Amino acid sequence: MDGYPGVIGDSTKHQERHYYLLSELQSLVKDLPSSFQQRLSYNTLSDLALALIDGTVYEIVQGLLDIQHLTEKNLYNQRQKLHCEHQALKQDLARKHKEALQSCKSHNLALLKSNQQAELESLETRVREEQRMMDKKIVAEMDQKVLDQQNTLEKAGVPGFYITTNPQELTMQMNLLELILKLQQKETQPGIQ
Repeated sequence: MDGYPGVIGDSTKHQERHYYLLSELQSLVKDLPSSFQQRLSYNTLSDLALALIDGTVYEIVQGLLDIQHLTEKNLYNQRQKLHCEHQALKQDLARKHKEALQSCKSHNLALLKSNQQAELESLETRVREEQRMMDKKIVAEMDQKVLDQQNTLEKAGVPGFYITTNPQELTMQMNLLELILKLQQKETQPGIQ
């Protein structure tokens, strides 16, 4: 609360801060696509300004953002690890096949090549399936992260946030988050109110 001047018990200061935040939000909304501008009523923006007065929502949003970035980094690292494991398996198989071809008698060559092709196709199928499963896990984990964020922001009383999977509502929530982050950035710049 130290970083947000004017937030004291005095109702005049409280009202001034509310009007300041509302004015800033109205200005920032102009950068959004018109379809979203129309959905953000004066009352919604006013309620959002009230929720932002003491700075707690900024801290919550920043915490959620940090958690999301850590989750994304962790999932990316898991995917990279799987990719490296698959590359190693492919290289080992190629090395094994090369050695087998070098020591193969000519009369067994066709059978060996046929077996090696089947082995390669089996590995490629396994790799595709493991990548598909990893990608499904990543999507499920990110979807859960969105639900957690919606729930947290709803419980914090941030207008426009509730649990939904509706793409239009998700886009609206992302726009609201963008407004909050831009306003936070503007307030942390020196010389701003």
